[in-house]
Order: sequence, then structure tokens, then C-alpha cells
Amino acid sequence: MKKSDFYYHLPPELIAQEPLPERSAGRLLLVDPGSDVFQDARVRDLPRFLRPGDLLVFNDTRVLPARLRARKTSGGSVELLLERLLTPERARFLARASKPLRTGGRLILAGGETAEILTRDERMVELGLVGGGSWLDILEAQGEVPLPPYIDRAPAAADRDRYQTVYARTPGAVAAPTAGLHFDAELLAALDKAGIQRAYITLHVGAGTFLPVQVEKVEEHRMHSERVTVPAATVEQIRRAREQGGRIFAIGTTVCRALEAAASDQGLQAFVGETDIFLYPGRPIRVIDGLFTNFHLPESTLMMLVSALAGRERILAAYAHAVAQRYRFFSYGDAMLILPAGGNSRDLL
Repeated sequence: MKKSDFYYHLPPELIAQEPLPERSAGRLLLVDPGSDVFQDARVRDLPRFLRPGDLLVFNDTRVLPARLRARKTSGGSVELLLERLLTPERARFLARASKPLRTGGRLILAGGETAEILTRDERMVELGLVGGGSWLDILEAQGEVPLPPYIDRAPAAADRDRYQTVYARTPGAVAAPTAGLHFDAELLAALDKAGIQRAYITLHVGAGTFLPVQVEKVEEHRMHSERVTVPAATVEQIRRAREQGGRIFAIGTTVCRALEAAASDQGLQAFVGETDIFLYPGRPIRVIDGLFTNFHLPESTLMMLVSALAGRERILAAYAHAVAQRYRFFSYGDAMLILPAGGNSRDLL
């Protein structure tokens, strides 16, 4: 497969620059892999398309204010985007500077703290705080919300709330699991009332999510690694839902990747560790039955993932429909619900 097989044309004005006033007010495109008909709805209508006993799996990662400003001791400015925290005093960042950074050099942060460049690998640097301190405290005090590069504005105070799911609880992500941004207290209550169950995993979205696919042959792409926790309680909820005839829906591609990382030919098991799993057509998705997700960038690994679930041609047709109907795209945009083919559950467990 070629990267260009996953290209579609998107008018720039359809890229959402602001969130809607209400989280669940976005539009929802229903995609049935077994049908040629698309249905337009609203996110708040989601309970109508699910069944009592279905299980929704959410990513409870919490986004850190992960973008920092710094300067070299020589005076040059440096922009840092957290990739991950390693220890309280050490962290890995994507760095952007006018000239390459050098191992052993030092950076001065906006609050006056000093960080030493411990290692460097192309644009990635590992920084250690000189004289102690905590990167988490520095990020909370100085960091900016790491809005994606296609949002063409500076972060606003409101983004601290809106670029965060209402159920976020485990800090560590540098980008939001954006499918979850659509859920508010009212929608969650409606799902509860409809008998829809909920479970959680944690996948800390890393800065690598902003990096494009740079090879033309899809199979040669290598994903960045991210930290994942799939609790035993969630595995048990999935098993029990399956036994009772429920279907498993991932709320976002991060959930799909986390569950697939925890799955093997022996079934789904609790998992804590790193994953660089890459899902694309021809590589089966074994755990989930359906997927609630935002619209993704052309030629991205996420386009490849949703195509693995619903078929490339079907997904490209859905995106063409969304463009024609003027849906809003990407992080603050609208959503799609990929329904199980034929309404049936998978049989991995």
C-alpha cells in the first residue's frame, strides 16, 4: 500500500479552529461497512445507535500543558513540546530551535530554571533539571496547551478545559484523545439511562502523534512508542459484555490501539507497558466491534487505522460525504461512528 492511497482533499475552511459551545452538539456521521448509505446525526443522538449492554471504552489520560518556551545560554529561542516524563527531574521533548541543540548544552526556562541537554536524537532531546525541581510543576506553571499545528491560533484560557475530556484523570498526554472531547455530563447520563456500559484504559498520547508519515510504502512506517495501561477490570468488563451479547465500541483510535496492544491469539489480557502498534488494512483488528472517532488528517496513520476497521474505499467515501456536507474536521471538529459490520460482535474472547 502507498501513503497516497489514504489521501483525500480537504478545503482548509473545514478545519475546526474553535470548539463548539456545547461538547455534544457536534455532528455525527454514521458509517455502516455493509451499507452504501451514510446517515447524518448529532453526537447527542449516540444512545439511539447503541444497544443496552453495549460497552464503550474510554481513554482517561489527562493532557498536560506540554509546550514550553526556553532560550539557549547564547540567547537563541527554543520551543519545547513534551514527549514524556521520565522521572520528576528528567523528561524527553521535541525541540525546535534556529540551530541544532548540542548534548551538554543548557537551556534557561521562562521561570529561570536551568535544564541540561542530556541526550539528543535528531529533534528529540532529553533534558535534566539542574539543581532539582519537578518538570510536572514547571509544566503546570509555565506550559501552554499543546494545540495541534493545524489550529492556526494561540491557545486561549478556555482551551485548558476544552482540550481535555471531562473524565480525564491520569496525567501524561501531550495531545488529547479527541473523540472523547464530545462527551459531557448530559451525554454520559443519557448513555447510563440507555443501559450503555463504560470502561477505561489509559494511553498517554505522545508528541509523535503530530509527526507525518514520511515513507511512501505504508508497511515501512514505524510508529512512535506510547505508554499504555489496560486494567484487569476493563478486560473483565469486556469479557462479561461479550458473554451477555454486548458489543465493544472504542471511543477514539487511542483506545483501539491500546486494546490491540493487549490482545494476542490467547485473548485479551491486562497490560501495562509501551506500544508502537501500527494498524492498517490487512492487519486485523480483533477486539472492538465499532469505533467512535473524529475525522483525521489525509495520509495519516489514523486514516489507515479506521480503514483497517471499515475498509479503505468505504472510509474515503465517508470522508467525501463529510466534505460535501461541510462537516468540521480534526481535533475540535465533528465525529463519525463506525458501526459493526452486520451488527455482530467479534469472537476473540
